[in-house]
Amino acid sequence: MPSEVPAPSGAPPEVSPDAGLLSPVRAGTEAEAVTGDRAWLRAMLDAEAALARAQARLGIVPASAAAAITELAASDPVDLPGLARRARGAGNPVVPLVADLRRLAGPAGEHVHHGATSQDIVDTAAMLVAARARRVLLAHLDRALDALAGLAERHRDTPVAGRTLGRQALPTTFGAKAAGWLLGVLEARERLAPVPLPVQLGGAAGTLSAYGDRGLDLVAAFADETGLARPVTPWHTRRTPVADLGSALALTAGALGKFATDVVLLAQSEVGEVAEPAAPGRGGSSAMPHKRNPALAVMIRSAALQVPACAQILQASLAAPHERPAGEWHAEWQPFRECLRLTGGAAETAAELAGGLEVAPERMAANLDGLLAVLAGHGTDTGTGAAPALVDRALAAYRASPASGERPPDGGAR
Repeated sequence: MPSEVPAPSGAPPEVSPDAGLLSPVRAGTEAEAVTGDRAWLRAMLDAEAALARAQARLGIVPASAAAAITELAASDPVDLPGLARRARGAGNPVVPLVADLRRLAGPAGEHVHHGATSQDIVDTAAMLVAARARRVLLAHLDRALDALAGLAERHRDTPVAGRTLGRQALPTTFGAKAAGWLLGVLEARERLAPVPLPVQLGGAAGTLSAYGDRGLDLVAAFADETGLARPVTPWHTRRTPVADLGSALALTAGALGKFATDVVLLAQSEVGEVAEPAAPGRGGSSAMPHKRNPALAVMIRSAALQVPACAQILQASLAAPHERPAGEWHAEWQPFRECLRLTGGAAETAAELAGGLEVAPERMAANLDGLLAVLAGHGTDTGTGAAPALVDRALAAYRASPASGERPPDGGAR
């Protein structure tokens, strides 16, 4: 969200972009690029243009007007910082955006936003942003899954101490640990990929009143123009699409966080069984130059801890009143974006971490020796049980999934 910085005396404050200074897990990532303020503005412009084209298909507005509106929207005609400030007047950015488009569209201006309400455009834009962010997110999840599957396969039989409640328990294999990470992320991906992302169109009170008997046909045409799903009815105060996506993103961030948490623990100096991929400047300490901190895992964990809290706000919006939310919808916008860009940043970071994770089997064996001696003294089996077979099962499940090969459409959105 833009923030104000001090300006010279007598000048209005400047607006600087939210570059992720306090959120390094998403700074500079693909997810950030498709969820920033300009990406949201682009999605709102795309929604207005798609609505005009859908109406032209049904003869509700002239085809020439739809073409003019589409061309105008594509030209990025709006001052973003100014729009953000003017949004305070109505409590949402669509009101000043529509005023600008109507002014700039010339004769076609009277057909801009015909019969729609602000929430139709913001919600449709949110689903467009989500579709674009999900496409990026799934691609990075697939990279992470491929790397985790490789770890599980290569270390299927590599013995390591299993740990319960922070203490050595019984032997397992590092492949089995990686298989657990693999399945957790795979299950999250399978939940996230099919979440429906529907278009929104209901008009002033959710009854499509401005369109007469063409309302339902227009919803279908609008969905086709945006590439989003067709809703059964308008969902202005039935916030299931937003809450459902938030839940799936929280699950995904949590699965990535489990992987990152184990890496932090396994990379401890006293354990030393894994290390993050080395890179210039990564993992440094401002006070202790000898340290190599698990920076990637820490960033992933930061996202895993934040996304559920953001998703909880999206769940709260389910209790919106009557036919128009009174603050619940407005409260969604930032947490919705945070869920997308934090989870997307975590997925991109996890793919890097899994792809370059350094594994130390000799350290695993050395750490295991003491446990094996204790178990032998108690007459306890010192083998790894069914761990290798469990790895095989996890790999079979992954290889049978869309994530390992050809991928199905991610909801059909462009």
